[in-house]
Amino acid sequence: MKQRVTLFGMVAIALIFTACGGDSGNNGTEVEGGSSSSVVRSSSSSVGTSSSSLVISSSSVGGASSSSIPLSSSVGISSSSIPVSSSSVNASPSSSSVLCSNTYGTNTVTDCRDSRTYKTVVIGSQTWMAENLNYADSSAMSSLKGDSWCYENSADSCAKYGRLYTWTVAMGLASSYQSASAAAVISVPHQGVCPYGWHIPTNDEWTTLEDAVGGSDVAGTMLKSTSGWESGNGTDSYGFSALPGGYFNGLGFSLVDYYGLWWTATEYSSTDAYFQGMSSNYESVATDYYFKSYGRSLRCLKD
Repeated sequence: MKQRVTLFGMVAIALIFTACGGDSGNNGTEVEGGSSSSVVRSSSSSVGTSSSSLVISSSSVGGASSSSIPLSSSVGISSSSIPVSSSSVNASPSSSSVLCSNTYGTNTVTDCRDSRTYKTVVIGSQTWMAENLNYADSSAMSSLKGDSWCYENSADSCAKYGRLYTWTVAMGLASSYQSASAAAVISVPHQGVCPYGWHIPTNDEWTTLEDAVGGSDVAGTMLKSTSGWESGNGTDSYGFSALPGGYFNGLGFSLVDYYGLWWTATEYSSTDAYFQGMSSNYESVATDYYFKSYGRSLRCLKD
């Protein structure tokens, strides 16, 4: 089993930048810091600085120091400061509620719900979307209004990177599960907002992908696109074409071109869920967990 590492400790870098006269364009920035050992996030821990740590340095983002940055509640990001929508989300559709049929081409699938076509790729025993999901029909899934975003609210960003979803919206669950365990309502596989016949991958299914391309230590290089990353573009050896879509933390958008972050269907706690991440500066894919209310990208996996 792949060892879990804490990849991205969350702090409001924008607030630090503002205090120091730096770039305030990235509101509420996460700092990434994976180590070679298992690390549990706490409010008093700091971002690791080992050789495998994903620490933002002055050469990569807006002048941030390469030293560790404490994950202190004083920077203003806490579970109580993240807006949680009170709107409900339709439950994940089951096979009995399929209302249309997707169209498949050569390495493509057209989502029958909105006629959007995605590239697909077979890697090992799995068939993945080779693009991030960009489903936004709020008339069919009302929670998408207000709990999913284009980066910087730009339609061009959605066209390039797909949408950013809260975990509960991605999973097709009521927003009340942003602060309550969803274990009793998570199905296997779990469709969520993915097209019919596709589902949100679990941590274990991501591990299967990483193992198929050489292991988590090199999977970032193998899976990242050959362009679009601030530095450290990948080889895209398998056609997965991972792009750095950044994230949304309830206060602002941050780190597009630097980090790609994808929700999994695996819950960590009542307030947190696991995601997989890649950095422009590192070759690995790492596992972390954080608030379900954050907006992250989503890749769908075929059932």
